[in-house]
Amino acid sequence: MRSINILGSTGSIGTQALQIAALHPDRFQINALTAHRQADALFAQVRAFRPGMAGLTGMKAGDVEIPEDLRFCDWRFGQDALLCAAGDVPCDDVLISVVGMVGLPAVIAARKAGRRVLLANKEALVAGGQIVMAACGDGPDGPTLIPVDSEHSAIYQCLRAANGNPYDKILLTASGGAFRDYTLEQLQNATLAQALTHPNWSMGAKITVDSASMFNKALEVIEARWLFDAAPHQIQVVIHPQSIVHSMVQFRDGAVLAQLGAPDMRVPIAYAMAYPERVETAAPRVDFAALGKCTFSDVDPVRFPAIGMAYDALRAGGAACCVLNAANEEANARFRSGGLRFTQIGTVVAETLQRIGCMPAHTIEEVYAADAAARDAARRVMEKLEQE
Repeated sequence: MRSINILGSTGSIGTQALQIAALHPDRFQINALTAHRQADALFAQVRAFRPGMAGLTGMKAGDVEIPEDLRFCDWRFGQDALLCAAGDVPCDDVLISVVGMVGLPAVIAARKAGRRVLLANKEALVAGGQIVMAACGDGPDGPTLIPVDSEHSAIYQCLRAANGNPYDKILLTASGGAFRDYTLEQLQNATLAQALTHPNWSMGAKITVDSASMFNKALEVIEARWLFDAAPHQIQVVIHPQSIVHSMVQFRDGAVLAQLGAPDMRVPIAYAMAYPERVETAAPRVDFAALGKCTFSDVDPVRFPAIGMAYDALRAGGAACCVLNAANEEANARFRSGGLRFTQIGTVVAETLQRIGCMPAHTIEEVYAADAAARDAARRVMEKLEQE
């Protein structure tokens, strides 16, 4: 039996983690749940799993009435609820599946309390990778951080099977998103509705747009650098439309290990929750004979400049990756609200990186300062674009 606190329990990762917990009530106990503002969804989860603590991080006490039958639970509100669930409520593991920079202090709070981190928050590693990895080395009881993203879980599994042999290259696979076959002219006129039609995965709107622009994969390049202590030249992105090969690792003798499976996030979530064991997930099995073929190709740097920006940010060091992430978040949100063309997302990020220059990222305070400066600069870039 492992006890788990889930931060972001009403999102895609959180709800699927609870599906795994429901499949194995003898293996997983839920001690805390937090959501942002999805009160009704969280109420239903609390009824089903009866955690000792629950929190609504986007609300204040009094914003919502707690139903009578749920008052057995310790209810918290605001960002303090996140840190309480991460560091104060006893558990074995903390699944961090919130979106945004709030994931970084949550990781640190969980590690200070001695909890294993199951990480499904990109921003913590992208913006504060050095800080996170300093807090998350392997301990006497095994790893203290297990990645949940399908690609990084795949790499992690391949490296665990490598018996300590050093790798030569990490191959991150990418579906290519909704626009993988679009021309540059078509991308310039792409709509939000088109961007949200991901061919393989079911994700939230922000991540689905990131997949269409390939900024999602750019962030994963940065995550891979920190998770696997990889130099930028050791990470290669490969377009794989079928999303069956979740990522690969090449070794010095030329051998390549790959992790394959149906595109279902319950598999990497369950791997992290049950590690080092494997449990049933109810995920579909791949029929390779029916699949027929798997194809691979390079990323077009003209249509999808995000990948090149990630490598540039890694080489620049300091807070450049934090700036890239913050600028992309602002541009992604503006595109979703109708204020930017799709191709202008990359323009905003590139110009923001140029404007900000070099900033340090050795502490959480420095990371937050860089994040704030980048968001301010990105908004000014977008205002300029809107006036043109």
